[in-house]
Amino acid sequence: MAPRFQFRVAATDGLARTGEIAMRRGTIRTPAFMPVGTAATVKAMKPETVRATGADIILGNTYHLMLRPGAERVARLGGLHRFMNWDRPILTDSGGYQVMSLSDLRKLTEEGVEFASHIDGSRHMLTPERSMEIQRLLGSDIVMAFDECPRADRPMAEIEASMELSMRWAGRSRAGFDRGEEHAERSALFGIQQGALDEGLRRRSADALRDIGFDGYAIGGLAVGEGQDAMFATLDFAPQMLPDDAPRYLMGVGKPDDLVGAVARGVDMFDCVLPTRSGRNGQAFTWSGALNLRNARFAEDLEPLDEACECSVCSTYSRAYLHHLIKAGEILGAMLTSEHNIAFYQQLMEGMRKAISIGKFATFRAEFLSSYRR
Repeated sequence: MAPRFQFRVAATDGLARTGEIAMRRGTIRTPAFMPVGTAATVKAMKPETVRATGADIILGNTYHLMLRPGAERVARLGGLHRFMNWDRPILTDSGGYQVMSLSDLRKLTEEGVEFASHIDGSRHMLTPERSMEIQRLLGSDIVMAFDECPRADRPMAEIEASMELSMRWAGRSRAGFDRGEEHAERSALFGIQQGALDEGLRRRSADALRDIGFDGYAIGGLAVGEGQDAMFATLDFAPQMLPDDAPRYLMGVGKPDDLVGAVARGVDMFDCVLPTRSGRNGQAFTWSGALNLRNARFAEDLEPLDEACECSVCSTYSRAYLHHLIKAGEILGAMLTSEHNIAFYQQLMEGMRKAISIGKFATFRAEFLSSYRR
């Protein structure tokens, strides 16, 4: 039988590392990018298409699935994997990000967060214990601890208090997860480091998480408006505060050059809505940079999106056709561009894995950035 959770580093090159996470529903190759399936779907893509791009794991969201269709309903229907026809690992965000993004609709206390639903205004209480229960009902493979994620531009005293609250919630998340004994025997729990851009707060957070003990560790509170330079400056110290023998997950990141820079600093896992959101809005990522397919210069361009891309979209459709679909508002345009973008992200991760394994990551990074930023 496959292990509940086993992380192995196969090779390192500088701080960059490649390996794998073995779980009962499959192996996750790292560095890994997780397409975001917030509401039990990666937008504009079928699950089998997502898998065909090379994705080993996807992400679902506790808050959104709690509201619709409801965690109890998903459980009655056989769990999230069966519900959405995805038989490989799923990581579920705890709902903590919505504590920040929906700040106008919530009341924060020591106990947890009371939300007004953005759908119908109904009131819901989300606590560390309820977040663990929802993720158990969904059947998540990797469960995230419940936390608060303040913006980096908030006053330092507020960021410190938020970090300390998140660490208390991390302890409650651990206890709540362990009480779901059957689920805990087949899934994993990740803690989330907080502290915004401050090295001292990040250290205190990492130490608190180590004391509690988790299967993996996420770096939260970045990619929330601070800019790439500030994010990289934080990643120059934050990942190395976390255990070497556990995966490090940078939440909500990001653009292709963000991923390469973060892998260079020791990060193993990523998620972001950008590939599919950009795809729905006519932006395609390529090895030579991002393309705006709404631009008139593509109207008669018979070239593929990216000659170096191995995806089925690039082998079948022209830029001119995709330009037409996007301009006409056709659903197929969003589908094809999203598929290409997810495939491109997976090819980027595979390229980094191979480069690390042969000790050529610095060369890969330099060549990629030179081409992509051109």
